[in-house]
Amino acid sequence: MVLSESVLEVLNAILKNRDTTQFDRGDISFIIVAGAMVSFMIPGLAFLYSGLARRKSALSLIWAVTASNAVCIFQWYFWGYSLAFSPSATNGFIGNLAHFGLINVLGDPSPGSPLIPDLLYAFYQMEFACVTVGILMGGIAERGRVLPAMIITFLWMTLVYCPLACWPWNINGWAFKYGVLDYAGGGPVEIGSGVGGLAYAWVLGRRQETELQNFRPHNVSMVNLGTFMLWFGWLGFNGGSSFGANLRAIMAVWNSMLAAAFGGIVWCLLDYRLERKYTMVGFCSGTIAGLVAATPASGFIHPWAAVIMGIISGAVCNYATKVKFLLRMDDALDLFAEHAVGGILGLLMNAFFASRSIVALDGVNTDVPGGWVDHHWKQLYIQIAYICATCSYAFVVTALIAKCIDAIPGLHLRTTAEGEKLGLDEVEIGEFANDYIEVRRDFMDWTTFGNVIDAHQPSAAGNKHGQPDLAQQDQQPSLHNEEPSPDSTVEKSPELPQAGAAPP
Repeated sequence: MVLSESVLEVLNAILKNRDTTQFDRGDISFIIVAGAMVSFMIPGLAFLYSGLARRKSALSLIWAVTASNAVCIFQWYFWGYSLAFSPSATNGFIGNLAHFGLINVLGDPSPGSPLIPDLLYAFYQMEFACVTVGILMGGIAERGRVLPAMIITFLWMTLVYCPLACWPWNINGWAFKYGVLDYAGGGPVEIGSGVGGLAYAWVLGRRQETELQNFRPHNVSMVNLGTFMLWFGWLGFNGGSSFGANLRAIMAVWNSMLAAAFGGIVWCLLDYRLERKYTMVGFCSGTIAGLVAATPASGFIHPWAAVIMGIISGAVCNYATKVKFLLRMDDALDLFAEHAVGGILGLLMNAFFASRSIVALDGVNTDVPGGWVDHHWKQLYIQIAYICATCSYAFVVTALIAKCIDAIPGLHLRTTAEGEKLGLDEVEIGEFANDYIEVRRDFMDWTTFGNVIDAHQPSAAGNKHGQPDLAQQDQQPSLHNEEPSPDSTVEKSPELPQAGAAPP
């Protein structure tokens, strides 16, 4: 008891002697709000993915994004923050366990910026990690089981994300020392999730051919809602990465807005040339492509360069959606085209357009050499080397993790063919995102697995978007309008004599 009281006294003395004036309360408040805005991107991702998927697997993606968020929070508290940002590790690849369980993470200046305390920096970076694994969950669309996905989330955070975050953002990371310019996560967040999601989808394999036919989003309104939630959160994502309420944060917000707007316009126009329709999904996809490109570059470039970046990202990411067909990989939600390619473009923009005058607006980073606009010519090959390293590492390690988990009995990554046909909402979750269709014929029927419905009739949910196959529908006899045949042998019930009627 005496020992515990003495420990409390020491802790109280440390807290009282702490210098609370070294941080500006405006900076602290700004980053707290920015972190909360980034957390709002997680339901945005869930709604976006759900709207892009078929109705029968819409809720499973919401569940996967939601649950991966919880797993990531635990991992980041457990050892993720320490593995990514512990400043005492000197290997340049990954941190150590000096801050295991957030030990000694409190009021010292953060390893990322002297403007905010260590504890706040850990929270803000945790939200980045949560968004990243949320993006990764798009790789399981319509055929991946959720339990193995959660185990992969923990391992992927430890073996992929933490090293990728350590490289450019840890003061001892090899990419940081090499001079890589990565403002808010072109490597750890965008390439990590985009290339990792492609590797995950590759290990899972392609969906059945019947599922690939006539595939289209089931709820475009949710796609739009999710996109605007992401856009809102992205302003905290990019604006907060200056780690203070300063002009560099405002510049990052402006560049994010410009890149998103021009990316959406360009993608929509490119789709119009083919279908003569102004597609909502196309506009949302281009908007996200612009925001992805702005992630590594928005705090380094001028607004005029952000316009160029938005136009290029909208066009290149649009054409990059064809890569999955060339590779025969079923990247259902275009993680590679949107996030990996967009992140690569943003990193390359830094090589050409990064300006030391923009970086110095935060009042802290005043010696960054910039890119070609500042005549720093070697920044291009520095950025290319970093892109190659992050892409190869993310793909190989993600694929190895997925292969190893898939080999464990009971943890196979993919659902059965029958489960894929019925939908993951039915076989994995037991609930539905939109339960306004007839799923149960009788009140006591808990599942559509049973033989309550005649096997020759189309199921209530059908194969695609709740619609029965038209060929099957045409073969079904009409149950209400069919006239009886004159030669019908159906026995008629005898007519009862009416009261007061004359006997025959």
